[in-house]
Amino acid sequence: MTRQELYEKARSLPLLPGVYIIRDKNDEIIYIGKAKRLKIRVSQYFKEGAEHLPKVQRMVDNAFSFDVIVTNSEFEALTLECSQIKLHSPKYNILLKDDKGYNFIKISKEPFPRITAEFQVLDDSKYLGPYMSSFAVREMVATAQQIFRLPTCSRVFPRDFGKERPCLNFHIKKCMGVCRGKISQQDYNDIIDSAVKFIKQDTDKIIEVLQQNMEEAAEELNFEKAALIRDQINAINKLSAGQNVVNDSLQSHDFIAVAGSGKNCCVAVLRFRQGRLMDKKEHVFFGEENIKDVRDEFLVQFYSTEQPPKNVLLDEMPMDEDIVEYIQKQSKTKVNVSYVQKGENLKIIKMAYTNAVDRLARESGRLDKSQRFLDELANMLGLPQAPHTIESYDISNWGDGTSVAGMVVFEDGKPKKSGYRTFKMRTVAGTDDYASMQETLSRRVAEFEKGTGGQFGIKPDVIFLDGGKGQLSSVLEILAGTAFRDVPVFGMVKDSKHRTRAMVGRDGEIAIAMHKGIFKFVTEIQDEVHRFSIEYQRRSRKSKSYAVTLTKIPGIGEKKAENLMRKFKTVANVKAAEMNDLIEADGISYKDARNIYYYFHDEEGNLK
Repeated sequence: MTRQELYEKARSLPLLPGVYIIRDKNDEIIYIGKAKRLKIRVSQYFKEGAEHLPKVQRMVDNAFSFDVIVTNSEFEALTLECSQIKLHSPKYNILLKDDKGYNFIKISKEPFPRITAEFQVLDDSKYLGPYMSSFAVREMVATAQQIFRLPTCSRVFPRDFGKERPCLNFHIKKCMGVCRGKISQQDYNDIIDSAVKFIKQDTDKIIEVLQQNMEEAAEELNFEKAALIRDQINAINKLSAGQNVVNDSLQSHDFIAVAGSGKNCCVAVLRFRQGRLMDKKEHVFFGEENIKDVRDEFLVQFYSTEQPPKNVLLDEMPMDEDIVEYIQKQSKTKVNVSYVQKGENLKIIKMAYTNAVDRLARESGRLDKSQRFLDELANMLGLPQAPHTIESYDISNWGDGTSVAGMVVFEDGKPKKSGYRTFKMRTVAGTDDYASMQETLSRRVAEFEKGTGGQFGIKPDVIFLDGGKGQLSSVLEILAGTAFRDVPVFGMVKDSKHRTRAMVGRDGEIAIAMHKGIFKFVTEIQDEVHRFSIEYQRRSRKSKSYAVTLTKIPGIGEKKAENLMRKFKTVANVKAAEMNDLIEADGISYKDARNIYYYFHDEEGNLK
């Protein structure tokens, strides 16, 4: 079927909820979706001239036919859509890979055993498991190695006793130094037993046994052994104290955040059980630009195979309200689905977001530091995604009371000098930075609204102002009700030594000094816009002083004088120019050129 035929067929569908199944010319299912009103949703795909995201456009281009299944409700359509996607795995739907491999903790069979994370049982060593999460296994092994100072080197004991000096880990107290040969096999195996009990979460019993062993070692005057056990007890207590901050409140919680970068997205899930971070899952989706759609589809598919915990905490609620009901019905117990706005849980949501950003950067090969800073900046400022285009503004005042403004543009974290623009104040009398910034932004948004091309035709993702709360308030007042009303705006605040110290937004100041990368990036923007506006001010002032001579010529006003200076750079070049050259300057007529030429030359063409 042609696209027009598909559109006509879609227009005949009912205004009822249901599922639509799109197939290609080989009759293969390439996309399955659900709709509240089938007629409206499906016809949007095939309407002539409709604009789609690249991935959707590819699906539409490959569509040859479609079928629909009408349901009694939108929720029923959502459930059916999920089951059909799991059954057919269409290429243009978001699909989650089944990563339920088994993981084990190995206690090797040797005189001085090692504890390691493994993916399968390979020999007759002792194994703990199986565990579903490789992340949890790695974390448990690493924590046990750290607390009990277990060796992680490749040396074989007792064969390598005393052959080499202890490595750095021993000197910084990350290893007990078995290689010295001063720890008996029995003592070492007792420590391994304690580490295994710790992994099994029998913490109270471990401390009781370790306390008894420490006292016995002290009585035997084996102070080195007693000190080692004491440090193990302290490490366990410190770890427990750190976990107790969240133990009571995070018994059954999933924290989910989505990060987007260009055409790719990543969803990170941090799973807390019994007060511990027990698992971390990350799912990367290439060719997906719409974060909101990704979040919705992910939640449905993820909880169609995973048992929801008692609490599902999100960085943002799904667009489709039925998804919340769907998640709740996947569990026999009550499930709370909500998004986090403040408090300790917000820190964990931000941690999930940071993990998503990091994974996305690794998968996408985005190693450029400025790009990483954009992701971190978005997280800090609460932006929905990393900003592609940043515009920054600064006001520079002249000694005579007039002002100019500079606008610089950063695209993907780097200066875009072709987008830089300047403004000379037209309506502000005297030195008034607030009014000057208001005029500048008013003119900027007016250019966008009237469809001006070039940089003025691009809507920025965020605006930075050189100034604090006052500048911010004045600009927000001007942008309200315009096409830029939804553009986030922040002020860049400096300290007494003229160094960037914070960003200020609608909700107050955001400290950035502790975040080295973001601090350096924002400072670069602030320094660049300040340099550009000052440079423009100096050029204008110099041009203005030279132009005074030219305005003495009949018919040459300030505007024409500026145009001449822009073309010829100096008054001397204007003097030496021929009439044909003078006419090429903007706004200069033949009569003007003649007046200029004979102002500097006599009737015979000689300079006066």
